[in-house]
Amino acid sequence: MSYGEFAFLYDRLMQDMPYDQWLRFAKTCWERHGMPQIVADLGCGTGNIAIPLAEEGMIVYGIDISDTMLSVAREKGENPAHAGASKAGDVRWLQQDMREWETPEPVDSVVSFCDSLNYLLEEDDLRQTFRRTHAGLKAGGLFIFDMHHPNQLRRYWEAQPYYLNEEAIAYIWTCEWDEGRLEIEHDLTLFVATDNGDGHFRRIDETHIQRAYDPEWVVAELRRSGFVEVDLYADFRFVPPDEDTERLFFVARK
Repeated sequence: MSYGEFAFLYDRLMQDMPYDQWLRFAKTCWERHGMPQIVADLGCGTGNIAIPLAEEGMIVYGIDISDTMLSVAREKGENPAHAGASKAGDVRWLQQDMREWETPEPVDSVVSFCDSLNYLLEEDDLRQTFRRTHAGLKAGGLFIFDMHHPNQLRRYWEAQPYYLNEEAIAYIWTCEWDEGRLEIEHDLTLFVATDNGDGHFRRIDETHIQRAYDPEWVVAELRRSGFVEVDLYADFRFVPPDEDTERLFFVARK
């Protein structure tokens, strides 16, 4: 999925996302297995994971297929006032498909958070990403990522529609669910106030499709891709998932 104009509204609408919990989860994994110096962030979006990691002294490759998301990320990295933090460290932004990502050097760890891998809609897409990630990691390196549990996507569909009605922005969000493929289609219509204050709104239409996968199948595919250890956790905690789990966390070591 390549974000369009929505990329420029992403941070505004996703400001409550638990980025600090993703960072804490990754750091805990690294404390157990060795802190990385070079990290690749697949599906880095607007840099909400990549920039904080770079600020801690890591070399970070921020990889995303969307040039508009990367343009927002670059601005945040170069403009501390926009980022709300100190100037970012060494982030190297790359516009690439995660199925074919490549960095100039092997990396110590790869992360992919905020359910980025759920945007891969075919089993072969995941397999290709796993193989490419295994190839891009140094020996002993960690691949850490999260995905929506199938039940969570189903719950999104059951709870729809969703609405937001604020002074400068509003949206209507509906979903369609394909039980056979464990696939959800999000249809989002946004109305954003124009900058000239004339009371007019721009309409933006976005469609996002995500697919969930059986977690045990994902573990098996990671092992087939060459990872020697694969652990599966639930909801930012180091506990096994169950049917109430929202986010699955995978930690795979090369």
